[in-house]
Amino acid sequence: MAHSFESLVIRHTHRLASPTGSAGAGATAARQFDAALASVGFKLSAELLERLSGLSEAAVVHTAKRTLRTVSEMVGDHVRHNVYFIDFPANVPDTEEFWMRCVAKALGDDRSRENLLKQLAHGVLDLLSLPTYGRYQHTYEEMLAAQDELIASAGDRVTVLHLGRDLDDELTDLYLALAGSTTPLGEDDLRDLKALAERCALGPQPESIPVRENRAVVNEARLGVGADLLLDTVTDVLRLACALSGGDVTLREPTRFRALSRPVRRALLVGLDAVVAANPAKLADVHAHREPFKRLGERLHPHEYPRWPHAADVFAVARGEKEARSFEGRVEKLLDESDVLGAVQLLKSAPGKLFRALDLLLRIAADQEERDAVVAAAVQVAPDVSGRVVLSVREHLHNRERETGEPRIFVNRRGRAWVTPDVRPPVPAADRDRLLAALDAEMLRRLPAPGRLLIDPDVLDVALPLSGRATAAGLGVLPRGSVSAVDGEQLRFFVYWKETEGRTDYDLSALLLHSDYSTDSWLSYTSLKAVGGKHSGDITEAPEGASEFINLSLDRVRSTFIVPQVNIYAGESFEEVEESFFGFMLRDAEQRGRPFEPRTVRMKSELRGVGRVALPLVFRRGNDGRWRAKWLHLYLKGISSANQVEENQVSVSKVVRALVEREQLSVGYLIGLMSRDTTAVDLWDGEPVPDGPVMYIGLERPEGLHPDSRVITLENLRDLIPG
Repeated sequence: MAHSFESLVIRHTHRLASPTGSAGAGATAARQFDAALASVGFKLSAELLERLSGLSEAAVVHTAKRTLRTVSEMVGDHVRHNVYFIDFPANVPDTEEFWMRCVAKALGDDRSRENLLKQLAHGVLDLLSLPTYGRYQHTYEEMLAAQDELIASAGDRVTVLHLGRDLDDELTDLYLALAGSTTPLGEDDLRDLKALAERCALGPQPESIPVRENRAVVNEARLGVGADLLLDTVTDVLRLACALSGGDVTLREPTRFRALSRPVRRALLVGLDAVVAANPAKLADVHAHREPFKRLGERLHPHEYPRWPHAADVFAVARGEKEARSFEGRVEKLLDESDVLGAVQLLKSAPGKLFRALDLLLRIAADQEERDAVVAAAVQVAPDVSGRVVLSVREHLHNRERETGEPRIFVNRRGRAWVTPDVRPPVPAADRDRLLAALDAEMLRRLPAPGRLLIDPDVLDVALPLSGRATAAGLGVLPRGSVSAVDGEQLRFFVYWKETEGRTDYDLSALLLHSDYSTDSWLSYTSLKAVGGKHSGDITEAPEGASEFINLSLDRVRSTFIVPQVNIYAGESFEEVEESFFGFMLRDAEQRGRPFEPRTVRMKSELRGVGRVALPLVFRRGNDGRWRAKWLHLYLKGISSANQVEENQVSVSKVVRALVEREQLSVGYLIGLMSRDTTAVDLWDGEPVPDGPVMYIGLERPEGLHPDSRVITLENLRDLIPG
């Protein structure tokens, strides 16, 4: 367990909890550890190297083994990445030539000849029936022997591991950061919070836990150690029940409630009773989740506990036996009656709901007097709205300036995306501009006075992480909508998957689009070569794990957009396979090396979404000729089997266009607000290192900053979002 917690700290913070062990002369072992890290694109900070050098050699080796295992998994180097074409990207054949080669070998094989001749007689060829198609024809070791050594480059990725505090302190800090996050966490972070909460439930707690899913996970741990529960709505109790049953605390998916022990049933009923007794109006919250509450009531047996009548009322409302008029119903009635002023007055008691209804209210308002009332109400309640919602509405209103009829993209919490024309009437420009100015002023009021502000220019176009669900777990992953520079001549995508039970075939493809988003060409198992690009070959099963690659020479690609995608052709979904991940590498033109070289990996993300087509990101060539990536983290529904790039090109093009042309609020937006006062803002390239404390915002933590500095990097970017 200690190793897993140490790994958790490394993954989340890029810090190594202060290594322990007897003192000694570990300098040589520490340098060897540093060299081993370099092979996977990591290095020890000077401070961490010095700390390890003062330990015994055995202690350094012990630390190195555990750390190397963790960072190898972070970058995707914990598995063997083989390729179908042994010397990829060299000598990739034309598609038809390759298929004919497979047919010729099948005709020469007594076991396959008869079946193949029958197929050819009917004019249909099943590639999977060819003995040499879709399965590695050489071992991993033979592939390595056929490849040249990697030529080191100054452009290779280097991720620094810093010296942390004691493990207990690091875990407490991480628990407080995750539990107190002002934005929802992704599934992996929520799972890590669960492990941390079980360890930290009786220790220091965050001042508040604003995200309900986080509260459910923490409450589960608190219930386990007999601590008071944190409940202020009936839905908090429902989420806790889901957590106790191993279900979905986000309430997106139905949970099959387990039989609960009598003490747990009592705790949940006491919690419900207290919430409703304090505010009977909260019974109205039951309507949003009536069916789950009915099923939960069947497990809690509230009729056995007459001393908690308010808890019984919750389930009576769920069954329709007791009336509790919902807030949403009252608002909807006023809107149906075109009573905008009445709806605004009611919504002022629920500031978050008012903010989410601003677009609708401004569109249906009958005259300027009503629109003025809407804007005035928004300004009045803005201080009571969470920073995440303020920023989300600000981003929404900014994008409403675009022409009606442009594509409108919807993305659910699981990353599933769909596009529809925007048929809404426009929001009046003057009212929209007044709201934008008011929201900017509210954000400026909440932002801290940072003192001296040092900025890594590469962070300016990173989208604000308004939800952890807009970012996949992995290394070097940016939130959906972020834009980052692509500095390299060779761009190489990779996908790895390992099936759990049945034969599973994932296909890595790339759709190449013109500037108007029409199709130029594609790379896939049906098109192994295109201008500037090559595919490593189709693998059609993965009992031991399988990899596919696409290599692109960016100076030869003539298209404007490159859209990598992973299509599920057959078998298990992204959530059913034992493991699956996607990433990309960048190399200089003269660099050789294996198909997978961990030090050249710029990004590696887990594939864990609902849908049969994954769209991790899109690459776009600008007017200046430079390539930039825009991060998507999207999944399309696709079809149940045989998803192919040539079949989904229209739907992919629509989704890409909708997100590429949408403008996300970025880190640069918040920095722009901070710099409105006398704050000193420096775009910093790492030299010289300032003597005093600063606030640093960048992609990675630099070495040498004053210990009292506040550092914001990708690992804790959510801390930028005011509460």
